[in-house]
Amino acid sequence: MKQLISRLKPHLRWVIFGATLFFLATAFKQNWQEVAAIEIGLQGWCILGLALLGTMLAQTWAGWVWGWILEEFNQTADPIWATRTFLKTNIAKYLPGNIWHFYRRVWAAQNAGISLEAATLSVVVEPLLMASAALAMGLLLATSNTWLWQSAALAVVATTLHPRVLSPVAERLSLVKAKAFRSEISEGSIFQMKRYPLRPWLGELGFLVWRGAGFVLIVLALSPVSPQQFPLLISGFSLAWLLGLILPGAPGGLGVFEATALALLDNTFSTGLILSAVAIYRVVSILAEAGGAGLAWLDERWRG
Repeated sequence: MKQLISRLKPHLRWVIFGATLFFLATAFKQNWQEVAAIEIGLQGWCILGLALLGTMLAQTWAGWVWGWILEEFNQTADPIWATRTFLKTNIAKYLPGNIWHFYRRVWAAQNAGISLEAATLSVVVEPLLMASAALAMGLLLATSNTWLWQSAALAVVATTLHPRVLSPVAERLSLVKAKAFRSEISEGSIFQMKRYPLRPWLGELGFLVWRGAGFVLIVLALSPVSPQQFPLLISGFSLAWLLGLILPGAPGGLGVFEATALALLDNTFSTGLILSAVAIYRVVSILAEAGGAGLAWLDERWRG
């Protein structure tokens, strides 16, 4: 059984990607006329411009929060450098493997004088904080059918982020590094988290609120939506974004996010509207990340 699982594991992401692609293609085939009937006027394009700007600002804020995470491990990180590095590396998540943005971030942090252990832990903690924030967003706006499992998942993630859990991980990384380089561990060289990372968690919660607002703006650009439906849209977005983050599939959660958002929101909103919204959201997200990387590169050149 274990051998079978180990053989199937490398192909799991392609199975998930194929299944989500089939689901989306089937939904589009059945609702293509509804999608084609959606028109975007001048006001809609202006709203989409705001969604693009908000998404880019959300990415910039996420980079600032990454600097806070490094500070939790007693590292001195210039906020401008952290934000610029985050923006420059984040676009690499669309490369096959979905790990290269983390690798480049750790490499850049080491070149800036940040320890390997702290840099590695920062890219491990960051998605956990994002996942916890997304679960909290979904939990706050959850229906009676989903709040139980969301609460359990949130409790697990919150426990994982506790200093009593992360500090031994940091210690283990220090021991592995010392053994690999045949060096001794000096006093104070093991990086431990002294307190619960509340400030970075609140920062990631703000990031999710910002991204969710961008998704709401995209839906508003396509069709009128009542303010009473905003919580449902943000909740559905948060959970879809979460699954796109944690499930293996195409790089950047491509396909997983779209299929999950459609499954969660299809009962309240028209299928054609959600299909159009998730497609435009993906374009807006990629443009925002590419634009952020370009601006970070220009800022680095300008500052010399």
